[in-house]
Amino acid sequence: MPTKNMMTIDGNTAAAHVAYAFSDVAAIYPITPSSSMGEIADSWAAHGRLNIFGQPLQVTEMQAESGAAGAIHGSLAAGAFTTTFTASQGLLLMIPNMYKIAGELLPTVFHVSARALATHALSIFGDHSDVMATRQTGFGLLVSASVQEVIDLGLVAHLVTLEAKVPFIHFFDGFRTSHEIQKVDVIPYEEMAKLVPWDEVENFRKRAMNPEHPHLRGTAQNPDIYFQGREAANRYYQATPKIVAEVMAQVSKLTGREYHLFDYVGDPSAQHVMVIMGSASDVAEETVNYMVARGEKVGLLKVRLYRPWSNEHFLTAMPPSAKRIAVLDRTKEPGSQGEPLYKDISTLYQEGGENPLVVGGRYGLGSKDVTPAMIKAIFDNLGCAFPKNHFTVGITDDVTNSSLNIGKDIDVAPEGTVQCKFWGLGADGTVGANKNAIKIVGDNTDLYAQGYFAYDAKKSGGLTLSHLRFSPDAIQSTYFVNTADYIACHNPTYVDIYDVLEGIKPGGTFVLNSAWTLEEMEEKLPAAMKKTMAEKNLKFYNVDAVKIAESVGLGGRINMIMQTAFFYLAKVLPLDEAIGYLKDSIQKMFGRKGENIVKMNVAAVDHTLENLIEISYPDSWKDATGEAKKWSEAPEFVKAVMRPAQSQKGDQVPVSAFDPAGIFP
Repeated sequence: MPTKNMMTIDGNTAAAHVAYAFSDVAAIYPITPSSSMGEIADSWAAHGRLNIFGQPLQVTEMQAESGAAGAIHGSLAAGAFTTTFTASQGLLLMIPNMYKIAGELLPTVFHVSARALATHALSIFGDHSDVMATRQTGFGLLVSASVQEVIDLGLVAHLVTLEAKVPFIHFFDGFRTSHEIQKVDVIPYEEMAKLVPWDEVENFRKRAMNPEHPHLRGTAQNPDIYFQGREAANRYYQATPKIVAEVMAQVSKLTGREYHLFDYVGDPSAQHVMVIMGSASDVAEETVNYMVARGEKVGLLKVRLYRPWSNEHFLTAMPPSAKRIAVLDRTKEPGSQGEPLYKDISTLYQEGGENPLVVGGRYGLGSKDVTPAMIKAIFDNLGCAFPKNHFTVGITDDVTNSSLNIGKDIDVAPEGTVQCKFWGLGADGTVGANKNAIKIVGDNTDLYAQGYFAYDAKKSGGLTLSHLRFSPDAIQSTYFVNTADYIACHNPTYVDIYDVLEGIKPGGTFVLNSAWTLEEMEEKLPAAMKKTMAEKNLKFYNVDAVKIAESVGLGGRINMIMQTAFFYLAKVLPLDEAIGYLKDSIQKMFGRKGENIVKMNVAAVDHTLENLIEISYPDSWKDATGEAKKWSEAPEFVKAVMRPAQSQKGDQVPVSAFDPAGIFP
């Protein structure tokens, strides 16, 4: 088995690691959620990190994405391997140059944290709308579904473009993968270098524009020859899928992780199969495994190489038993007969004369969460006498009635997985503390760790939700924690605003940061919350973290206190070990800020357990009654849209509540 180099990092760091290795130049312009790729690469270059060519990367920030694209084209023409990091409208601004780069067969890889496009509204969150708008440029499209795949398939993309001459977009879901933290195997540069076709590197350098051996490119052509020139590159695109398959085999041999252009999981004789790409393929795989273990004959085909498309490899991977196929697209093309992946697969079967029933659906726009219950709803639809086509999943469409009905949440995580959710206030340190907790567990145990952090664009002062998982097995749960073993509420005002206990398992642990006594809790906690605690027999703890933080001089920074409570109660590590690692991390994080800051944080840790109190609530809480706090009267839009969104119930707002042009009163 190949040696593992395990590290706990996010998807953007994973992409930067590979891009840095293979690039002389990075021409960039920051755009969310891709910005940290360029920032990380720039920092590495400033500290003298060497790529596989034995030199630091030259990172140049331009004045716009269009300028970055022009710089990439010029740099490639000059014989420098060049990359960029972008998303959304930023990627679209590069399209004119992308046609030129592809047309001139210049090898490059753009790393894209795929993001929604601004249409009726701006969204900084993830879907495939941007990359789907580039599929006509001639760039290859290779998609990663997880942080580990970003490293592995990012490496594939850079190796393939060298040999195939076709430029590539390597994309992964914005925020869901770009900002998710996972424990992964980071391939060292010396191992990457062993796979490089160095003769192709030399050939590319020789193709550079040079006055010593001049050539003309970028000509203007008349009708007599343009068409022929356009077709001349066909053989490069026809050869690329085979090259991708060969390089995937090389990378699989290096890493022990197997990849193909299309990967099938599920029942080998499944009649109902889902086709999907991106991060949702992991939750789909997890759900399919859960369903197959319960006797259901279902399957999943994961798309990895989307362009150039290969019918041959698709049909080899698809079980011949498939009678009904659901194709999922994370984009919307208004006015189209269907979304891109659905139309490709429909065309494939039409041209081949085969007749499985193919239906298409849209999901996950703007980072809408994709859950196991949604995956099951899609398979339930396939099982209907007349499956709905052109459906949506994850919303309530009461206008055009496209949506599927979704059942109750199901827990498909492998046995032994600990799932945790933290309600924090932007700038109180909760997110940073949880990132630290993941790193502590990931770097010091054999457990796999995952962290995903949801917050609005306001960030400081707004709500933050941290979703953490720890498991003895690799984690594929690319969705919010909805069946939690541990929930912590770091701001007591949230108990009246949000349903903080939603999804907690019977017997789970709930931790509240408040200054309340049990008597005050009788008055201040909502009846529904008390009822949930008693009916589910939750272990309930309270800590006055603000009081502890103030007593040691930390003001409102309660992160170390709540992190200590987490390690004590969640038991993912022996307590003494966890406290030792926590204090070591304090020294690393705050050592440069002075010994006094370190001592204050250590004191916060030391004072936590003596102030962490288990609340022995009465059995009468099972019968708690009382109305939730009422909102004041307000206009219909406020009641129908704004207040549910403010209460983290925006997923329940139906399509009919919105103006089609995105106008808010």
